[in-house]
Amino acid sequence: MIDGVAARIEDDIITESEVRELAAFQTLVDGQAKPRAERIRELADQWVVSNEADVAQYHQPPPQEVDHAFDELLARFPSREDFEKRCATAGIGETAIRRILTEQLYLSHFIDYRFRPAAQVDQDQIEAYFKNELVPELKARNQQIPELGDVEDTIREILVQRAINLRSAQWLDETRARLKIDVMSQGDRE
Repeated sequence: MIDGVAARIEDDIITESEVRELAAFQTLVDGQAKPRAERIRELADQWVVSNEADVAQYHQPPPQEVDHAFDELLARFPSREDFEKRCATAGIGETAIRRILTEQLYLSHFIDYRFRPAAQVDQDQIEAYFKNELVPELKARNQQIPELGDVEDTIREILVQRAINLRSAQWLDETRARLKIDVMSQGDRE
């Protein structure tokens, strides 16, 4: 069977099978797939990050990390049988799931590697998060308020992750704007 072209990105393509496979994975994990345009954008973003990581000769995640991610996904289901039924319904197999998990780990580790050094968090930001976000959230749930010192490292990591996400989103937006990306309508397959 000949695969269709979903989008052209620079001198490369995103295939219809990649778009369908991502839909199947999203259906398995989230219960439904994002719209086609969002899946193509996600695959284009993955293409950008992957090319950058390849140029930097960034390493693939070790197999045991992929196994752990797979086990965590499997644990979200009541049983192995339920997981397998959901896979069959979504139209995705374990090999494809492991390939997608490997790619997700590779890309997220590279994003962390690239943007973490610039994601600095100071004590004022930690205290502001504690006072303005964590305490009100815990009060709303009628939960005990911890001492700042007990949650400081967790708050620091939350704020670092926010900074990484912000910087990576800005970088992807800027990079995407410079790329030639042509999305094919579903009727324009080649």
